[in-house]
Amino acid sequence: MLIIAAPAAAQQSAPDATPQTAAPPAYAAPVDDAASAANTVMLFGQDESRMTVPVSIAGTSPQKFVVDTGAQRTVISRELAAVLRLAPGRIVRVTGMTGSDSVATVIIPALRVGTIDSPAIEAPAIAAQNLGALGLLGIDTLQGRAVGIDFDTRTMTVTPARRRNRRERTERGEIVVRARSLFGQLVVTDAYCNGVRIRVIIDTGSSVSMGNAALRRKLLRKPVRSQSIALTGVTGQTVMADYSTIDRVMIGSLTITSLPIALTAVDAPPFRQFGLAERPAILLGMDALTLFRRVDIDFANREVRLALPRNVTQR
Repeated sequence: MLIIAAPAAAQQSAPDATPQTAAPPAYAAPVDDAASAANTVMLFGQDESRMTVPVSIAGTSPQKFVVDTGAQRTVISRELAAVLRLAPGRIVRVTGMTGSDSVATVIIPALRVGTIDSPAIEAPAIAAQNLGALGLLGIDTLQGRAVGIDFDTRTMTVTPARRRNRRERTERGEIVVRARSLFGQLVVTDAYCNGVRIRVIIDTGSSVSMGNAALRRKLLRKPVRSQSIALTGVTGQTVMADYSTIDRVMIGSLTITSLPIALTAVDAPPFRQFGLAERPAILLGMDALTLFRRVDIDFANREVRLALPRNVTQR
């Protein structure tokens, strides 16, 4: 799910609805050069059709966090933050798919995913029922690394950044799609939906692929069969969407047929934030990504590699 967090215009004290005991001052965890140079391979589980990996906070027992390439910031549930007695941070403005709200943050002093250590993070704290998990692992933790998701072996690999040679050969059945970076997010621009040029954001935190209002206006000019569904975002707000099927989505040299998608009637805040309110755009969620055998998201080289499944064709 797309999450954008920025400091609120006016700082406030943290709400006292969830009592917290001050933790030791935040610190930057030492980086193990040997560990950071090696690949980190983790088995992942599934939580409501989303990937989860074990995340350890300040040396505590690992907790299941959803890997969310659509979230700019790592997020923790208020309940887990209270149990760990994390120190309060600033108030930030969090923008999700269904709206924006002011949210208190907490200081995560150190975070470990596999063998990768992250320094102190100021993480928005949101109710677990709205997150659908104990936390979300955002691109602030994954930035500068390559994330490989293998659906056959149910493993995720995190590797350090390395500059790729553009002439580097791809594996058999693998397609490379170039992207551009927008506020740290990878946006694929070589994409079309039923002949309409679109922008695509890979969002592993969403179980459903979503199209913005501009795409809805383009696609629903002709009557299509759809059903109305309610979507609830991280801020707890709800929007209605038309759940339908797109005949054909082309990403680079790939063609995906019969893609289920939720089309919103109003401009979702993150699309406006990215300047995509007037441009047809899609958040490609897990319902589409699991069609592939493997998905590699390389933030450093701004590219996405897709291993072809049997029901996806290459033009």
